Amino acid sequence: MNKHMRSFLNTAGALALSFSVVTGPALAFEPDKPVEFVIMAGQGGGADKMARLIQSIIEKENLASRPLIPVNKPGGSGAEALTYMNSVSDPDHTVMVTLNSFFTTPLRQPGLGVDIMKFAPVGRMAEDTFLLWVHKDEGIKTFEEFVTAAKDRGRGWVMGGTGKAAEDEIITDYLNNNYDLQIKYVPYKGGGEVAKQLAGRQITSSVNNPSEALGFYQSGDLIPLVAFTAERLPLFPEVPTLKEVGGDFVYSMQRAVVGPPGMSKEALAYYTELFKKAYDTADWQTYKTKQSLMGSFMAGDNLSKYWSEQLVRHEAILKASGAIK
Repeated sequence: MNKHMRSFLNTAGALALSFSVVTGPALAFEPDKPVEFVIMAGQGGGADKMARLIQSIIEKENLASRPLIPVNKPGGSGAEALTYMNSVSDPDHTVMVTLNSFFTTPLRQPGLGVDIMKFAPVGRMAEDTFLLWVHKDEGIKTFEEFVTAAKDRGRGWVMGGTGKAAEDEIITDYLNNNYDLQIKYVPYKGGGEVAKQLAGRQITSSVNNPSEALGFYQSGDLIPLVAFTAERLPLFPEVPTLKEVGGDFVYSMQRAVVGPPGMSKEALAYYTELFKKAYDTADWQTYKTKQSLMGSFMAGDNLSKYWSEQLVRHEAILKASGAIK
């Protein structure tokens, strides 16, 4: 090799090394400590189960170099989690699993100073579904029988749900307003507790997600009467939709992962890729099917647009029910 060729290769190698040093680490992000995985609901509910499953999938598939640590913050129908995320000290090492209280709680409590449109749109993993459940000992087999029984008992009929003025109470308000009912709503910190209360007959009905009530359904304790979905759920093919029995209300809940305001673009890109990988695993797809979860993965600008649309819809729902002015 002549000296000119040797000089050229040395220069090219130095430039390549310089380029990799400058551009590689400067553009990439990877957590250098455990990542806090906030859950804006209590243990045993759909959000909690989802978060802990995703954590286990990421660990099983070795998708991340640092572990995700689940932390439940269920207070105030998500207010505790939202205010925590809004001012978290390390936005690049914190993510959160959301419910629809992500929309409703800031609308109901403007004093929180939370603007969800400033949160980082990491990824929507699914949309969860709702069914109306009663205990088998009620002897009720149809939605029509439910309406009759609930009307007869007035405030003596108790619906348990997760949080105040969130998903479950929104559905309860719809039933009260459209079927001349006076169902009393009692909030709990998580859907798992709601299902236990119904199985123990401490409440009269619930609108649990499938994942929350499935164990008691399989044991024969709880009976689903109607689904608040556009089409019948494959897991419950015998259960009619509300539309089939004369209603006109479809409602679902986002199961999304968000980052705090202030999360860097590099960290957002990292977490979006991480949760998309988890979404694509066989374990997550099997869970989606078994739990009647709907919807595809959504991130970035598309997820932000979805949030904007959901804010408008939930503002209208809450105003119609009198929850906000």
